[in-house]
Amino acid sequence: MSIVVFGSINMDLVVRVPRLPLAGETISSLGFFTASGGKGANQAVAAAQLGFPVHFVGQVGDDDFGRSLLKSLQATGVKTDAVKITSNIHSGIASIAVAENGENTIAIAPGANGCVGREEIAALKGLLDNATVVMLELGIPIDAVLAAARAAKSAGAIVILDPAPAPSSLPAELYSLIDYITPNEVEASQLAGFPVSDLNTATVAANFFRGKGVKVAIVTLGQLGCCCGSAAGTNFITSIPSQVVDTVGAGDGFNGGLAAAIVSGKSLDEALQWATVMGSLSVTKQGARTILSHPREFFDALERFSPTSGK
Repeated sequence: MSIVVFGSINMDLVVRVPRLPLAGETISSLGFFTASGGKGANQAVAAAQLGFPVHFVGQVGDDDFGRSLLKSLQATGVKTDAVKITSNIHSGIASIAVAENGENTIAIAPGANGCVGREEIAALKGLLDNATVVMLELGIPIDAVLAAARAAKSAGAIVILDPAPAPSSLPAELYSLIDYITPNEVEASQLAGFPVSDLNTATVAANFFRGKGVKVAIVTLGQLGCCCGSAAGTNFITSIPSQVVDTVGAGDGFNGGLAAAIVSGKSLDEALQWATVMGSLSVTKQGARTILSHPREFFDALERFSPTSGK
């Protein structure tokens, strides 16, 4: 049993600021650092740190950033044999501003991520015999995402889609191939076509996704927790009070925890708890990745987590 992540990998260029600048405003920073990122890569790392076999399928440029990104994945146990190194194009870049309260803005230059296509689909198919879960996101071309979802479903794998960065709509066929969709409130608003900001509107959004053919729709709401719609009804899970340092990558930690729980054979309620704990650990650390001091950090937090849930 393994997790295969088909997605983007970026070098994050992070500027810490007192507050997010207004349009046209220049403000002085509190510091700068670079960090390995990319939604797909972050999710792969989150799951791998919990001790599960994870393969990453994607593309980097033949540059210093690309080489550093691969070493970073390998250091956390993620298998990178299916990552293509491409010349004549730069590795993906994310320019991120993070305010003191943890809020952020992100601008992405996809680079090699934008070239993911046939070769990566072929590599994905070669990993599906042993894959329990295939994780997808939208930092790569939508045609490649759709092809990956088709291949995963044909092989009997469970498909998780993090629909970010969210377009105004997704192909109807893609919805029918998704087992779990995990938008945050912004992404849910863009895809559903109405503002999502609380549990009531998140419930409506979850029903919207379920109506499109998705089996389980999980709308994350930051400090409010998450709303999950499934065949069993609607369930709400509260968040964990956390000292917020950086909200970049919180959703990636959430998705990594969710995938790990599914591979472990956990129930939906338990999977939501795993996801919530991993997401909460992410916001307490600087950078987009949930870097654990030891897997025990996660399981200790899980033992302390007493979620308030409701149907």
